[in-house]
Amino acid sequence: MNWKKVGMTLGLSLTLVAAGCGGGGDSQEEASGTTPSSSESSSSSSTSEEASTTEQTSTNVAEELDYTITGIDPGAGVMASTQTAIEEYGLEDFEIQSSSGAAMTKALETAIENEEPIVVTAWQPHWKFTKFDIKYLEDPKGVFGEDETIHTMVRKGLEEDMPNAYTLLDQFNWTLDDMGEVMLAVEEGTPVEEAARTWVDENEELVSEWKEGVEEVDGKDIELLYVTWVSEVASTNVVKTVLEDVGFNVTLTSLQPQFMFSGLAEGEGDGLVAAWLPVTHGQYIDQFGDEIVDLGGNLEGASIGLAVPSYMDIDSIEDLMPAE
Repeated sequence: MNWKKVGMTLGLSLTLVAAGCGGGGDSQEEASGTTPSSSESSSSSSTSEEASTTEQTSTNVAEELDYTITGIDPGAGVMASTQTAIEEYGLEDFEIQSSSGAAMTKALETAIENEEPIVVTAWQPHWKFTKFDIKYLEDPKGVFGEDETIHTMVRKGLEEDMPNAYTLLDQFNWTLDDMGEVMLAVEEGTPVEEAARTWVDENEELVSEWKEGVEEVDGKDIELLYVTWVSEVASTNVVKTVLEDVGFNVTLTSLQPQFMFSGLAEGEGDGLVAAWLPVTHGQYIDQFGDEIVDLGGNLEGASIGLAVPSYMDIDSIEDLMPAE
């Protein structure tokens, strides 16, 4: 299982490492000391100054950012989309700094504490949008696509081998708010297993829908694959908890995205609830999709893009372009 050893090593090492005209005739113009001609001159001057300010701001933003976009795992789809954004928006002077999800959020937190500029690769759901005052940059070219859906996928043959696990995984679905509750609890210091257990206990009605038609088993082994994004850690642990409640012995294996999909395709894992489509993990579905069973979406409204702290006076990816 060399793919798994390599994937786990990369996953662990990377884990450790966002804008009065007075209508009263001549008397009002005279009283205010303005005339149509002087107003036009003032307007022209103002426009010129605004353009100069915009140019200077654009230049300064790029320089203050040191032409750097702080990213995450190099295999993540948002990283590939960010590279496309660099090309589409003429940001060739920018460099994407690869790291991990944890390292990226730490860099974001440090920048915000010092009210410094930073632009990061971002995705929803993620607790950083709750904890920090950040915003997505508008993407007028649509490079990052529309909102995504997180899918559940299993290996071929699981329905025959483990019909109860297949049914539960097929019926698993929740919302951004549901996931956010678990993620926030973990961020505030609750161990993920405890956070998952608490959420499952407090949401019996929804969980019962996942278990409809599922019979209890006696210690059947099952392995779930996932990427170490806080969102997927939350969802995978919640599913693990419910599977254990019906008698499965669940093993969780953390891998880089490419190994997660190749492993599932090769039968080295049984399932995953962490496939972001159509953009983030689309390249891996193109590569391995014929060997994987897609059970459909388990969460809607996921999104990716570039984000900055709200105190930064920019609103669009276009605002990152240095002025010529």
